[in-house]
Amino acid sequence: MPASKRPQILVTGAAGTLAQEVIGQLRESCDIVAVDFREQVWLGDDIPSYCIDFNKRVFEDLFRRFHFDGVIHLGRIMSSQETRLRRYNANVLGTQKLLDLSHKYGVSRVIILSTYHVYGAVPFNPALIDEEAPLKAAGLTMDLVDSVELENLANIYLWRYPDLNIAILRPCNIVGPGVRNAMSTLLSGERAPVLAGFSPMMQFIHIDDMADAIVLTWHGEKRGIYNVAPHDWVAYQRALELCGCSQLPIPSIPPVLPRTVLRLLNLRRFPPYLMDFFKYPVIIDGRSFAEDFGFSPKRSLDDIFHYYRENKHPV
Repeated sequence: MPASKRPQILVTGAAGTLAQEVIGQLRESCDIVAVDFREQVWLGDDIPSYCIDFNKRVFEDLFRRFHFDGVIHLGRIMSSQETRLRRYNANVLGTQKLLDLSHKYGVSRVIILSTYHVYGAVPFNPALIDEEAPLKAAGLTMDLVDSVELENLANIYLWRYPDLNIAILRPCNIVGPGVRNAMSTLLSGERAPVLAGFSPMMQFIHIDDMADAIVLTWHGEKRGIYNVAPHDWVAYQRALELCGCSQLPIPSIPPVLPRTVLRLLNLRRFPPYLMDFFKYPVIIDGRSFAEDFGFSPKRSLDDIFHYYRENKHPV
C-alpha cells in the first residue's frame, strides 16, 4: 500500500527565527518550501528556499510547481523595518496576492501571523481584551495602518473563502533567543528607558512556545481569529528588574524627548508608536486559543527573564 502523501507547506518570512523554528518542527512530517522577500536562506538540502517578492509574477510559479496544501504566512514586516510604503506593499498587497493564489490553487489551510498591537494602547482598554474588541491602532498611529489593513484583508478572505480555513494569530510580545524586535532589544540591554510614572502590565511569550502555537494551529481544524498569550503578566519595570536591566526614567512629554533618549541608547529601530504601550496596559485574553488548540506554554516568565539576565546583548 503506498504511503500517504506528505503535506506541502509554503512558509513565508523564512529569514526570521520564528519561521525557522516552525520549519524545524514540521520538516519531519511535511515537505516545506521557504520564501522570504529580504534574503534567501539555506535551511538544508531538503528544503527549497527562495528570495521572491510576493507581488512579482514569478511568485505564482511556486504555486504551480509545488501544489501547496497549506500556507504559513510569517512574513509580516514590523513597523521598525522598511519605509511605510514598502511595508504597505509587502504586508497588504503582498498578503492579498498570497491569499488570491492560495484560493486559485486550492490551498486548504492558511495561517497568518498578526500582532496584539492592532488593538492599540489607550487608557480605556478593558482589563482583558478578547478577539471581538475593535482594532484601534489605525486611528492612533500611521505606523500600524498596514498591520490593521492586513488583518482586515485576512478577515474578508476568512469569510469569503471558507475553504481556505484561515487562522489569524495575534500574539503578545514574542521574546527569547534570536528575536530581534524592539522588546527583545530592550530586555537584552544593560539599561532600558521607562516612562516616569508608568509601569503597565505586559505579557511575554517565548519564541519556542509561539512556534509550538503555530504548529498546533497547522494540525488543528479551527479557523478564525485568535489571541495567543500566556495566562500571566508582569509590570514592565518589574520585568526589567528581573532581566537585570538598570532603568533610565524619562519624562513622557514632550513626545520628542523620549524619542531623543531612545536614539541616544542606540535604539534607532524603536518605533515611536510603542511609546503608548509603555504607558497603558494591553492585556489580551488567550483562552479561546488555549481551549480550541490545547495550547499551554512550556516556558515560564522566569525562564524568559533568566535568559535575558544571563545573556546581555544576545541579538
